[in-house]
Parts: sequence; structure tokens; C-alpha cells
Amino acid sequence: MAEITAATVGKLRELTGAGMMDCKKALTECGGDLEKAVDFLRKKGAATAGAKATRDAKDGAIAQYIASGGKLGVLVEVNSETDFVARNETFLAFCDEVAKRYATEVNPDLEAERQAMVAKIRENIKIARHAKMEVVGNGMIAGYIHTGAKVGVLVEVGALKAETIAKEEFKQLVKDITLQIAAGHPHAVSREHVPADIIAKEREIAAQSDRFKGKPPQALEKILQGVLDKFYQTYCLVDQGFVKRNSEVSVKEHVAQVGKQLGDEITIRRFVRFQVGESA
Repeated sequence: MAEITAATVGKLRELTGAGMMDCKKALTECGGDLEKAVDFLRKKGAATAGAKATRDAKDGAIAQYIASGGKLGVLVEVNSETDFVARNETFLAFCDEVAKRYATEVNPDLEAERQAMVAKIRENIKIARHAKMEVVGNGMIAGYIHTGAKVGVLVEVGALKAETIAKEEFKQLVKDITLQIAAGHPHAVSREHVPADIIAKEREIAAQSDRFKGKPPQALEKILQGVLDKFYQTYCLVDQGFVKRNSEVSVKEHVAQVGKQLGDEITIRRFVRFQVGESA
């Protein structure tokens, strides 16, 4: 049997990320053969992943990948069991790699990498969800990860003219929109995107309020519309007060102002906002 030296144990640990004692045990089991020890630990890691798979993974981090030129972007949520692991640099690097793989591959198989991370981190790790966007026509995909990586945003903003996309004013607007989505937590771009059942539910709740009982039908309808307008100001991105300007103008008004300055029509086409734990 080959001699098991501290250097060999260190090398195996570097290759696998496993603990020192696990590496020493693997080398002993494999007669000091480094290659066999790597396979031994991988098999052990898979078993470890299976054992931990039943444990709740409700913490974690949001990560993004934006392709050069802003024509494609991916947002992912990867869950861990604890916030301690969610802040670990190795775990965060894994999250970034997951986002990149989803951006650069079609339906990537990440199970082996996930199991290896479980073995290394010693917590259950779950790739919870991802969203991928590609620009349609003239436009830009942008992302934002809020401090702590608990909230992330992906948005597509379009323009009529190709030259608009390269202008700094447009790029700044897109960045500001990502910050708005992170802070304002909208659910739809505009009123036209709000599902009919949600609107009906809001109307029903408002109509049953004690404040409105006994009101004549024509007055009630006007009151209900006012209630819905306030609902839209929270629920719809373009109806929200623009945070960067202290809500003095709406997002829609600010986008229109920047579009006018650039001599173009700018449109927020779509967005996603992930918050850790929402998908659990």
C-alpha cells in the first residue's frame, strides 16, 4: 500500500472539497490510490446528498448571469438549510455557476454538481427555480441582486431604435428599473397584465367593506374604481411611484420622460423578481 502522507490527504481534499478525516479514510480504504479515493468520496457524497435530501432547505441565495451586451439573462434561486451556508463564498460561487449553466446550456444536468456541493457544504442544497430571458428586437436584459442575495430581479426593457440601447441614459434607466422592482415588489408590468380573477377579488373585497354599505350603485362603482387605482399603484410596476424621485412621478411617467429625451419610445416588456423562500 502506498504511503498516506499529509500532502496526499491535502491533494485529495483540494480535488474533492471533502473534510480532512474523510480524505484520510478514503485513502486508507483505497490503499493510498488518489484516483480511487476521489471516486470513493464521490460515491460517499452521493449517499450523503441522498440522506440530506429530506431536510428542509428554506434559506439560500439568488444569483444572476447577464450575457455580454445584455441580450440574454438568467436569474436563479438556490436553497440551503441555513443563512450561514447561504453567505458562504463556495456556495455563492456555486449559485453563480448554476446561473451561467442555465444561460449557456439547454436544460443542463446539474445533479452531480449539486450532490458534490451537498457533500462539501454538509447541508441539503436545492436548485429551486430559474428564469431565462432573451431580448426580442431592440432592447436590453438587466439584472440586480440586492445586498445579501435574498432578492433578485431580471428585466427586459425595449426601444424602437437600435441606437437607443447604447446610450448611457437608457442604460441608467434600465438599472433604475431593476432597483425599483427590487424595492417596490410589483407583480405585473401594467394594468393590462393583471389577471381578471385578481381584479374581481379586489372588487369583491372592497364592495363588502362596511364603509361602502348602503351607497347607491353609481357612487359605489366610482368608489370601487378609486380603490382599484390605489391597488394598481402597488401591484403594477408602471403605476408605482418612482422611488428614485421620491414617488413624485410614476414609473410610467419617468420612462416616458427619458424616452422623450432620447427621441424614442421605451417600453418595460417583462420582469421577474425572486425572493428566497417564496417557491418553498
